[in-house]
Amino acid sequence: MPYCKHTIDDFLVELSSKAPIPGGGGASALVGALSCALTHMVGALTVGKPKYAASEPEMNELLARSEALRERFLALMDEDAASFEPLAQAYRLPKDTDEERSIKASVMEAALKSAVLPPLAIMEACAEAFPLIALSAEKGSTVAVSDAGVAASFCRAALEGASLNVFINTNGMQDRAYAESLNSRARQLLAQYGEALDDLFRSIVARLGA
Repeated sequence: MPYCKHTIDDFLVELSSKAPIPGGGGASALVGALSCALTHMVGALTVGKPKYAASEPEMNELLARSEALRERFLALMDEDAASFEPLAQAYRLPKDTDEERSIKASVMEAALKSAVLPPLAIMEACAEAFPLIALSAEKGSTVAVSDAGVAASFCRAALEGASLNVFINTNGMQDRAYAESLNSRARQLLAQYGEALDDLFRSIVARLGA
């Protein structure tokens, strides 16, 4: 069953168990989906209000894009789980002989290169979500500006959480040039959007006079 079809309680029970999936990657994707849902809520509270008529076209676009991104994050929960299963199996392969060690190393390398893609995609989705959150904070209903702030906070958590899942997979790769190319992209996303989301969150705190 797709994780998005689980109840909240069922998902949390699975997450807290000793099973390797779902884990930090799936949790990060879920937090990203929550961020998009909150962004969508701000837009929904804005559209149709005469006070915000000038920004309605932008808000309508925000509604469509934030909903699509929410669905993308939910899909990435399952993609992350599916990509980790071969890696979990690879860890269990025997390594008693030279031949077994060689086979295991080859299988592990392929599994790591597969497992790293969903968390990197989560980071890319967070980058896409940032301008929508910023727009909701700038032009959305002021009664929901705190929700835009929560969306920014959640998006940063998803970004940072996914980065750790990138780095733990690249750390085990033998192809160091490929690993570093992924690390470089992850670091770039962290630096650019982590800082931007933090600045946005702080600006909303200041607007609230805190």
